[in-house]
Amino acid sequence: MKQLMDWTVRENKLLQEKIFHTIVEPGLNLYVLPKKGYNKKYAIFSTRFGSIDNVFRVLGKDGEEKIVVPDGVAHFLEHKLFDDEEGNVFDRFAVYGASTNAFTSFTHTTYLFSCTDFFPENFELLLEFVQNPYFTDESVAKEQGIIQQEIRMYEDNPQWRVYFNLLSILYQHHPVRNDIAGTIESIGKITKEILYKCYETFYHPRNMAVFVTGDVSPEDVGAQVAGSLARRSHAPLYGIERIYPQEQAVVLEQKIVQELSVSLPLVNIGFKDPYNYLEGRELLYRELAAELLLEMIFSKSEPLYNSLYEDGLIDEKFSASYVGEVTYGYSLLGGETRDPDALHARIMEGIEEVRKKGLSRDAFFRHRSKMQGEFLRSFNSLEFIANNYLAYRFKGIDFFDIFNTLGEISLSSVEELLEEHFQEKLHAISIIKPVQR
Repeated sequence: MKQLMDWTVRENKLLQEKIFHTIVEPGLNLYVLPKKGYNKKYAIFSTRFGSIDNVFRVLGKDGEEKIVVPDGVAHFLEHKLFDDEEGNVFDRFAVYGASTNAFTSFTHTTYLFSCTDFFPENFELLLEFVQNPYFTDESVAKEQGIIQQEIRMYEDNPQWRVYFNLLSILYQHHPVRNDIAGTIESIGKITKEILYKCYETFYHPRNMAVFVTGDVSPEDVGAQVAGSLARRSHAPLYGIERIYPQEQAVVLEQKIVQELSVSLPLVNIGFKDPYNYLEGRELLYRELAAELLLEMIFSKSEPLYNSLYEDGLIDEKFSASYVGEVTYGYSLLGGETRDPDALHARIMEGIEEVRKKGLSRDAFFRHRSKMQGEFLRSFNSLEFIANNYLAYRFKGIDFFDIFNTLGEISLSSVEELLEEHFQEKLHAISIIKPVQR
């Protein structure tokens, strides 16, 4: 007999989509987006535990002492959950024709699969392996070697290094400046006791969420989740206090250069957002306003991009994007270039020219409409919907609010952000140069 569940339904008439939401005891948020007629089904199981969550308190437990764990634990846990007492989880998904994966970001860890057939069987696998940790001293030692090898591999990856080198000088104290996988030294300090402590804290259903989309029934999905959680006993979780150092409105250093085996130099230019905490609608508004500002200055339809392209300082892979999280935010510009210093100078001059001339009203409405159109088109991708919906939920944001919030952004607010965000003291540049023979 199916368990009756209390669903709330959020309907977006513009998107012609309905999101079903319920909370499954002992506190798991479950979201289902039915897509009738879709052959593909997609599910993710996500926890709000990322690489920056290495100092915390568990409220209402153990005297609420501050707990400090080595860098890289979230990523280490992701690896270990795929290796349980029954063997490799990937093989069991393959039996049912599913494609499965996982990823760890700065702020959360996500496990996922997609399939066309055998959805209940694959979904049960996802629910089971994420909720069944199995760590031994031997398996942890083995994984340490694997991840340390992975870290060494990324030390020679130009795209990885240009990015993390930038974050290491853009931020003075915040753990976003550290590699998601940790370091050779920090991985060596991880024990099975640390893994179980972090698992019991951050993999509690109250700190997690499930999102399912495709031609599925919310009632069937809900019953399966409820049955899976009912088979387990969870101690109460009153809350997690994540502890992050305060950042000043200044960067650690303004330039970092490294030599690696590349044919052309790589450059990343970052602008640090000075806030220390922002969430919900306020964070969403800032994120969208910043993305709109970058579009108005650096998109391919604007003069600065075309000038840089015609002079051979950038190619079609040049990008400009904004990252907005609860405790940090930054803009990132970059790509390959024959002359990093010349590109840097031209970008700074171009920003100053825009500041003096002012932002075009026509460009503002054109790019805002473009962003709204791109958002609507994104709902053709099940993966995009699922991954973004939960990522935004963890920031206190309803993903459905993006279209309307874009419409609320004013030209004056983007102009204010132009003055506030692109400051000399808030920017840094990371360069990867070819090895000098």
